[in-house]
Amino acid sequence: MNKFTLFLFIIGIVLVSGCTGSNSNTGDAMENIVKEGDYVKVDYIGELKDGTIFDTSIKDAAVEGEVYNPNREYEPLGFTVGAGQMIAGFDKGVIGMAVGEEKTLTLTPEEAYGEYSEERIQTVSLEELESVGIFPTVGDKLSTPQGFVTVVDVTDTEVKIDYNHELAGKTLIFKVTLVSIGQE
Repeated sequence: MNKFTLFLFIIGIVLVSGCTGSNSNTGDAMENIVKEGDYVKVDYIGELKDGTIFDTSIKDAAVEGEVYNPNREYEPLGFTVGAGQMIAGFDKGVIGMAVGEEKTLTLTPEEAYGEYSEERIQTVSLEELESVGIFPTVGDKLSTPQGFVTVVDVTDTEVKIDYNHELAGKTLIFKVTLVSIGQE
C-alpha cells in the first residue's frame, strides 16, 4: 500500500468513526431536544393576556398570583409529547426545546380550549336536579360525565348550565421551562 492510499484509508477511518460514534455531537444534541413521543417534565406559569395567572406548577408563582392551593403539590408537570395528554398548542410548543430552555407559548383559543359557544349552554329542570340532591346556585361547578360544568343562571324552575371550559375563547400565555426529557 503506497503512502497516498494509506493516507486515504486513515482519513476514511477517522471520518467514519467521528460520524458514527456514540459521542457524536450531532447525535447527543438530537437526544437532548424534545420530539414527539418523548416523556418530558416542564415547569410552567399559565397567564391570561392581562397577566392574571390561572395555573402554575411553581409554588412561589401560585402564591404571587393568588392562586395558591395548599392541597396541591407544586412540581414539574410530566407528560408524553403528542399523546393527547395536553392541549394541542402546549403539546406542539415544547417540541424542539432543550433541557433548561425557557420559552413563552402564546396559544389561540383553537390551540387551547376552543372558542366559546353559546350552544354549549343548556337549560335543565331545577326539579330534576333537586330530585338527585343537587341544589344549584350561580357559580357552582358540577361534575358530569363530560367534565366540570358551571351553573350560570337559576330561576324558580330552570337552571342554565355552561358546558364550555372556563378558559374557552381565551388566548393563553404559558411561560415554560423544560426540566427533563425521558425521566418519569
